[in-house]
Amino acid sequence: MQSGRQRRKDIKARRKQRDAKEQILARGPQHTPRLLRTASVNEALLAPYKSYGAPTFVMRGYYEDLPYRCQGCGKEEIWTASQQKWWYEVAKGYVYSTAKLCRLCRKKEQARRSEARRVHLEGIARKKTAQKG
Repeated sequence: MQSGRQRRKDIKARRKQRDAKEQILARGPQHTPRLLRTASVNEALLAPYKSYGAPTFVMRGYYEDLPYRCQGCGKEEIWTASQQKWWYEVAKGYVYSTAKLCRLCRKKEQARRSEARRVHLEGIARKKTAQKG
């Protein structure tokens, strides 16, 4: 049980906190400076993810440039904040994925896959014409 003096002290401390909070709100919204090489996160545009926790960029509120080593050529690259924003919000990429290949290696991989697909489809077409004839 508190004495009257202790209660008054607590009441004054709460009033002081409330007044400080009201002064901050009266000033209006403060502009928080955004770091260079960042992009803000729009969580509504992210693909749904079933996980116990949010990715770090969601908790932070912005994407930031991330360095990585290309698994194709071993070159040091940077996955920029704008590229991450496009990947996660526009292309709906998995939120726990990161960049693995540099742009050049990615183009080579796409060319290799399209060539393999073309060869495969030609083989299927040749097989079908051989069966008919």
